[in-house]
This record gives sequence, structure tokens and C-alpha cells, in this order.
Amino acid sequence: MVCGAFIPFADADQLSALVVVAATVLGVTGYTWFAATRNGSQPGRRATVHRVRQQHRLTSRSWIEIHEEPDPLWIPVFFDPALITMPTPTTATVHEAGARSVVVWDGRRLLPAGRTRRSEPVGRLIDNPSRPDPDGPVRARIAARPMRRIVLDAQFAVAAPFAGALWVYVAGGGLPAFVGATCVAAVVAVWFAAVRGSDPS
Repeated sequence: MVCGAFIPFADADQLSALVVVAATVLGVTGYTWFAATRNGSQPGRRATVHRVRQQHRLTSRSWIEIHEEPDPLWIPVFFDPALITMPTPTTATVHEAGARSVVVWDGRRLLPAGRTRRSEPVGRLIDNPSRPDPDGPVRARIAARPMRRIVLDAQFAVAAPFAGALWVYVAGGGLPAFVGATCVAAVVAVWFAAVRGSDPS
């Protein structure tokens, strides 16, 4: 939508850049949605899982840890308010779906936000409490608010003015080109944080 808003004011170079950015965003979003929602090819298995929140620099994500031998599995998942009230440890059904695994807990399908991995994520890892938090439902409603999500993801837009300045340096265009490139870069940065599965809790 932001790319479309700048199309009437764009020259040939700017138009081609907007088309490339829009096509990339749509393509990656479509692939991510397809990969997250496809059904596993194998029947699910019951496993003991832990919900872990990762905090690394500006990144905050939810992971489902599955204890297995020889190494545990780590599955990044898109934020679901139910994750806040998930006791740790708990039992869930895990479906293998290629490089991504789908976890179903308490009737909820937790959509994978990336590939399953064997190594522990970097940064500070915070486990959910072992007992349900009495304030969990309230915290879940607060975390699910769209404005909270946007404010969290907008941290990545701090680099947008540098992208705008780089565009003007390379392609010219003056102040209007700087404003346009900065706005597009900021929106792409917010989108990138969301499509990787940011966690506003």
C-alpha cells in the first residue's frame, strides 16, 4: 500500500525499485503463509514442550522447545495470545512438515515462523512459569493489541533514514526521494520484524 502511494510521484528508477520491493514483500509473505499453514505429511506425535521467549537485541520471539535425544528441537512460532498462559512444561502434538514443525497445543495450532533447529537460539531465554499465571489472560489481551505490535516492530525502522540517504546518494532525487525511500524502508522494516514472528509479550 505504501509503495502504491508513491507510484504517481516516482520516476523510472524509483518505480522499478518500488515494484521490486512490493514483489519481494508479497512473495515472501505468500511463501511464509504457505509454509506456516501447510499440513504435516506425517501423523503427529505427543511430546513434552516448553514455551520460551527469546530476547536478543531488538528481537523478541517465541520458541517451542521439545526435549529430545540427542539434542532438543527448537521451533520458532508466530505469537499467539495463548502462549502467555501456556504452562511449562506441557504436552502438545508435534507434526513434522518438512523443515518446519507444527505444534498443536490445547486445540490451537501454533504456526511456525521459521525452520526447526537443533541449536539453542542466541540471547536471553525466558521460560513460561510452570503454573498458570492468574494475570495471564489480561496480559494476553494487552499483548495482542495491534498498536503494541506496531510499536514493538517499529524499533527496526530506526535504520530507515540511512536507507533513504543511501538511495539519494546512489540515484539522486533530493528531498522528495529521501522522504519516499525512508517511508518505504520503515514500512519494510516493520514488515520484516512481523514476518519473522515478533513477540509483543
